[in-house]
Amino acid sequence: MRLEDLLYKPENSLIVQSKRAQLGVETTNGDGFGIGWYGDREIPGVYHNIQPAWQDSNLLELAAQVTSGRVFAHVRATTGTPVQETNCHPFRRGRWLWMHNGAIAGFSEIKRDLVLAVDPDLYPAIEGSTDSEVLFYLALTMGLEHDPPAAMAQAIGFVEQVGQRHGIAYPIQLTVATTDGDATWAFRHSSEGRSRSLFHSADISTLREQYPDSRELQLLSDDARLVVSEPLGSLRGAWREVPESTYLTTQGGVEEIRPFSPSTTE
Repeated sequence: MRLEDLLYKPENSLIVQSKRAQLGVETTNGDGFGIGWYGDREIPGVYHNIQPAWQDSNLLELAAQVTSGRVFAHVRATTGTPVQETNCHPFRRGRWLWMHNGAIAGFSEIKRDLVLAVDPDLYPAIEGSTDSEVLFYLALTMGLEHDPPAAMAQAIGFVEQVGQRHGIAYPIQLTVATTDGDATWAFRHSSEGRSRSLFHSADISTLREQYPDSRELQLLSDDARLVVSEPLGSLRGAWREVPESTYLTTQGGVEEIRPFSPSTTE
């Protein structure tokens, strides 16, 4: 599928959401953007820019040419860290991509404690200054490449413990998506039980039967799965909300939703 079929053509495409998000905390997400995609090389490609996504003509050209079977895309509204390319999602480490909506509360107060827990061999790879990237490297430290759900539970549990030691009542709220190019995991959790929105598409073959005139559905294969912050369109029954405190796994057209909770080490 071409990137433009996801980024530009849907009724509520990511470009539209960058200007007029309906469910996010911030209506406008103009503090940079990024895309990541898998092609015929071992390492996924990434493209970041600090311009608003709707303003970048290079993205329009790129999206019209690049095709990929697995794509990550993110538009950013900063929670306080600088607008710079190294702070744009998705973040990459080897074959892994990572993007995050949400925030670690009191990040400037607890950042030192968090980064000291990052594996010393991984620490030099942190390029930016966001809580999102630090969380990525905490998850890598705790085994993301071997068992993503267990690593996420440990990383988020650690953040909550550190935050609570600093008197932060609700240390974290997030939706996170990560992939190794073969499978994708999407997590929804917050200390307060009020996470950012997260949705996944219904079975594409079933939707195609229900809406035979939908051009957008004709572009998708039967095993396609979309995981998004907001529905890309208004077709009834096309989108299902990922419940609070769960994670979703998609691979080869198969998806599974399981409960999620942080693990504690104390």
